[in-house]
Amino acid sequence: MKPEFHFADRAIKLTSSAIREILKVTEKKEIISFAGGLPSPEGFPIEIVKDAFNKVLTENGKVALQYGTTEGYTPLRQWIADEMNASGSEINIDQILIVSGSQQALDLLGKILINEGDKILVENPSYLGALQSFGLYQPKYIPVPTDDGGLIPEHIDKETASNARFLYALPNFQNPTGRTLSLERRKELVKLMANLNIPIIEDDPYGELRYKGTPQPSLLSLSKETGGTVIRLGTFSKVLAPGLRLGYVIAPVPIIRKLVQAKQASDLHTPTLTQMAVYEVIKDGFLQKHLPNVRDIYRTQVQCMLKALEKEFPAGIQWTKPEGGMFLWITLPKHIDSTKLLEKAIVRNIAFVTGKPFFIAPSPEENCTMRLSFATVPEEKIVQGISLLGQLIKENL
Repeated sequence: MKPEFHFADRAIKLTSSAIREILKVTEKKEIISFAGGLPSPEGFPIEIVKDAFNKVLTENGKVALQYGTTEGYTPLRQWIADEMNASGSEINIDQILIVSGSQQALDLLGKILINEGDKILVENPSYLGALQSFGLYQPKYIPVPTDDGGLIPEHIDKETASNARFLYALPNFQNPTGRTLSLERRKELVKLMANLNIPIIEDDPYGELRYKGTPQPSLLSLSKETGGTVIRLGTFSKVLAPGLRLGYVIAPVPIIRKLVQAKQASDLHTPTLTQMAVYEVIKDGFLQKHLPNVRDIYRTQVQCMLKALEKEFPAGIQWTKPEGGMFLWITLPKHIDSTKLLEKAIVRNIAFVTGKPFFIAPSPEENCTMRLSFATVPEEKIVQGISLLGQLIKENL
């Protein structure tokens, strides 16, 4: 007799990530995969990280292997505060919580801010991982339309936003579109949300990966002029390595206190050893020397893909031209269903992510869009894969 398991209602509603399901297919060596959102391993400072772990264990192993405070390793938190203040923010160490990757921050924020049926404002399309995380708490998503300039603040009115718990946005090189929120819209959004008394969750995993154009101020730094609440999420996954699972939240102290309580119920604290090792890596300015090399990797990859798209894709296909990050967003003619196109592409050993999972509300673009990631694909494979994909699209025009 097989055991019968009775899951909670929230567990029954859980679904697998569309991206993770696609990645199972792409494990085959012959597949050219533009599906993953993984950083390039060519940018991992393996020897530097190894030396840092060795030094921490040799010089301070008993502390590194012990339980730590929930808030996080104090020197690392102070480093984050100093970096943010140097770029225009005004925060202190008590406003910083270290988390096990910024994905954990999304989950913790959902726990402390969302009741079932609560409204939250989300740009449409948006990061699938956030939609999955928030979805566990059964909110009512209010979509905010986007265009090439990012989220459009004019579409947020007082009635629509009334009683919303927060607005979630990725202002830099957004996942999935690669778009960046313009300076004018950043200022407008921060002012608008402050007037509506609605916090903004500024998720910025890709901000340090700018390889073109002018850096834009963070929503956090702009909020000091309006008195608005911005909760900023950051991560070391894209600037060092995702396997470290190290991120952070910057928020007003009352929010941090609640996040600390929620984290204590989850995992007590982020691994002390990892925090100490990362601080050892970055404390003397390593990122200033390391990040230009990482940006060069992505600049080369995206230029290769953009050039291939120009050559191989037929007229009428549109794509974003990101100034940073790891993604391109392709818009096909409306009669081409990207889900059906993916099925045909996999037969030809090409993979991408369809646009539909990123949309929280019906959109004319949901069935005819797709996300391409260039970060982990060698240049010759980019050229080959885009050529095959271009031919497939031509066959389906």
